[in-house]
Amino acid sequence: MSAQPSDRVVALTAVRAAPLHVVLVEPQIPPNTGNVARLCAATGCALHLVEPLGFRLDDRALKRAGLDYWDALGVVVHPSLAAFAAAFAPERTWLLSTRAARSYADAPFARGDALVFGPETAGLPQALLDAQPDRALRIPMRPGAVRSLNLSTAVGVVAYAALARLGFPDLA
Repeated sequence: MSAQPSDRVVALTAVRAAPLHVVLVEPQIPPNTGNVARLCAATGCALHLVEPLGFRLDDRALKRAGLDYWDALGVVVHPSLAAFAAAFAPERTWLLSTRAARSYADAPFARGDALVFGPETAGLPQALLDAQPDRALRIPMRPGAVRSLNLSTAVGVVAYAALARLGFPDLA
């Protein structure tokens, strides 16, 4: 029987060697988180979930979206954005937002960096973006066409760009 998402919750020390850390702040839609978990399983990236979550880790939709890949990754749950921030140095985090000025394509990603994405409906807090404007990145889009990309799509775009910059570590 395959692992449940809740079975994969680990301590931060268990994922320190991951090439990248994908951080979902207050995710609300189980299939988005499940899709991101699948991407993390495929790439070796660590998945971090910042509470409160809009679902339970034993949610059927979350398990279904992650398919049978939950046993291939570690999930770190942080009780708050402040708790996550205390665990990662600001110079190792990249904040993804439609309100950022700098393109993700210009970022000098490094092994062990954290890619931080906000909730599907609101994005990251403006105060956080204002506090670290040099760490804020955006995905370029046509003006006026859409407000934003789907969360799991955005994670895929940026994570694979960062992994490419790192030479696709441990990927075939």
